[in-house]
Amino acid sequence: MKRLWIAGASALLSMALGLGSAGAADKKVLAFVVNGASDFWKIAEAGVKKAQGELPDYNLQLKYPEQAAAAVQQRMLDDLVAAGAAGIMVSAVDPKNQTEHLNKIAGQTVLLTTDSDAPQSKRVAYIGSSNVELGKDAGKLMLKALPNGGKCVGFVGLLGADNARERIEGVKETIKGSKVELVDVRGDEIDQTRAKRNVEDALAAMPDVSCLVGFYSYNTPRIYEVLKEAGKLGKIKIIGFDEDPITLGGVKDGAIDGTVVQQPFEWGYQGMKLMAKVVQGDKSGVPANGIIIVPGKVIDKSNVDDFMAQMKQMLKK
Repeated sequence: MKRLWIAGASALLSMALGLGSAGAADKKVLAFVVNGASDFWKIAEAGVKKAQGELPDYNLQLKYPEQAAAAVQQRMLDDLVAAGAAGIMVSAVDPKNQTEHLNKIAGQTVLLTTDSDAPQSKRVAYIGSSNVELGKDAGKLMLKALPNGGKCVGFVGLLGADNARERIEGVKETIKGSKVELVDVRGDEIDQTRAKRNVEDALAAMPDVSCLVGFYSYNTPRIYEVLKEAGKLGKIKIIGFDEDPITLGGVKDGAIDGTVVQQPFEWGYQGMKLMAKVVQGDKSGVPANGIIIVPGKVIDKSNVDDFMAQMKQMLKK
C-alpha cells in the first residue's frame, strides 16, 4: 500500500509540474529527495510546484524512497547523479552514517539538505527548521499541559536522524528541573503499523503515563487513534509536531493540547529557487554558516482555525 501511495504521489506531482512533456528531458533536473512516505511532504510538493512555475528552464522532481532506509535513499541519490541531476536537496535518513556518501554526492552535483541536516557533510546549505527550537516549543507545551508534572513518552520515526535527536534535546532542555519527565522515546522507522503499536505497547507498559508526544507528523495521529480506541482521549495529554489533518482536528476539539508546526512549503519553494541559483554559480543567497532557518510556530486552540484556513489556501496553489 505504501508503494502505491508513493507511485501515485510521484505521478501526480510529475503531471502537476509538467514533467511528462518531451521538453522536460532537455532541462536540468533539480531533485528533492525526502526521507520516507508521509502526507507531511504534500505541503513541500506544493512549494516545489510553485517554484516550478518560476523556473521554466528546470525540471523539478520530488522523490520518495521506497523505504525509509539510508541504503535505499543512497541508491536513489546515486541514480539521480548518474542521470545527470544538476542539484539535489535531501532530508537524510541517517545523516551521521551517511556523511561519507553525501560527500561523494556533493562532489558530483550541488547538494543541499533540508528537514534533517547533515552538518558534517559538504552540502552547500541547510534550509529548514531549527529542530532544537521546535523541541523547546514542544517542551513549553508539555509544561503548560502538566502544571503538576507527570511522565511522558515520545514517539518518532527515525531515532538516528538529526531532526529527531535535536527535537528530543530541545524538549529535555526545556523540562529539565521540572516535575515533567520524558521517560522514553520509541522509534518506528516510518512504519505506520509499528508507530501505532508503539503507542499501544507504551500504554500497556506504563498505565500511569500522563502525556504522549508525537515527534514526527504521523506519530500524533497514531497517538490520537489509540487513545480514542481506548477511551482515553482527554485523560492523557497529547503534544504533537506538524500539521496532519487529524492532529489539527484534535487541537480544534481540545483532545490535543497543541502542535509545533514547520513550513515545509517554504523548504520546497525556497530550496529549489536557491538550488537553481547555486547551479548557475550564484551563491549570494547562501549565508556564511550555510544555515537558512525557516521558523516554526505553535498551534493551539486559539489559532488553529486561522492556521487551517491558511493551509487550505496554500494547498490549492
